[in-house]
Amino acid sequence: MKKTVTLSTLLVLMLLCGCDAEKPENSETRFLMDTVVTLTAECDGETIDGAFALCENLESILSRTVKDSDVYRLNHTDGFVKVSSHTLKNVERALYYAELSGGRFDITVCPVSELWDFKNQIVPDRDEIAEALKNVDYNSVEIKDGEISAGGRQIDLGGIAKGYITDELISYFKEQGAESAMISLGGNIGLIGKHTVGIKKPFDGSVILTAELEDMCVSTSGIYERYIEKDGKIYHHIIDPETGYGVENGLASATVISEKSIDCDALSTVCMLLGEEKAAELIDSIPGTEAVFIDRDEKITMTSGLYREAEKIYFKEV
Repeated sequence: MKKTVTLSTLLVLMLLCGCDAEKPENSETRFLMDTVVTLTAECDGETIDGAFALCENLESILSRTVKDSDVYRLNHTDGFVKVSSHTLKNVERALYYAELSGGRFDITVCPVSELWDFKNQIVPDRDEIAEALKNVDYNSVEIKDGEISAGGRQIDLGGIAKGYITDELISYFKEQGAESAMISLGGNIGLIGKHTVGIKKPFDGSVILTAELEDMCVSTSGIYERYIEKDGKIYHHIIDPETGYGVENGLASATVISEKSIDCDALSTVCMLLGEEKAAELIDSIPGTEAVFIDRDEKITMTSGLYREAEKIYFKEV
């Protein structure tokens, strides 16, 4: 297990600074994929529009709720379905992380997560959860000759697709000649060039730490993102596929930093599901990847590849 440095305040990832001020940039925010999407890049407005069009196209393929999307067809078809390369890559990577996490990361947990009404603050009945859990099993998902079968399960790529889309946007902006860009899809951030990323307290919003990163991606998952508070207890959205309830292991959030956003996205959820000790062991086994873990007592630990000076976080030199 990696050695860690202990801090004392709850963190959530937040984008701080813009691109190189000496070069022209465009920035726009829209609500897509049920989240706030902010794109900032050294490019013209037409390129920004093209980036949002790419987001919309990928959403139409990967969304569970968009009729005739690949995922919608998988969830409403018996047997194998021919899907796009985008869907194939997401499902392959999701199954990889399912195995890596011992089944804790499970894209078939959809029947359970659908029961939780965070918008209206409704906690489902225990019997409903128990019945839904019978339909959760990522091992039922099969890939063969470029086709996928959900095996009668309902899949949801929400724990990995935004990371994949962030990577696709990075590739798009590079192809358009952008030397600097920042992509923010909910808890996923992708960077082209060097930028400052700020870290803030949840619920509070005040920035307490910053990190200067270059050509990296970052993702944060936490119990504060969507939750129901009832009788003094918080029921959050990171569902344990074994219990059907929000995972209970003492972690409040996990932030992962690596080169690919699809991996950051999945790993931040995996870390939350595994708990700090097992998550640290996993991150330790993945080259070029670091993490920040925050427990419910607001104690923060950083993996050994990171260190702090004053209010800034840096990577240690290898």
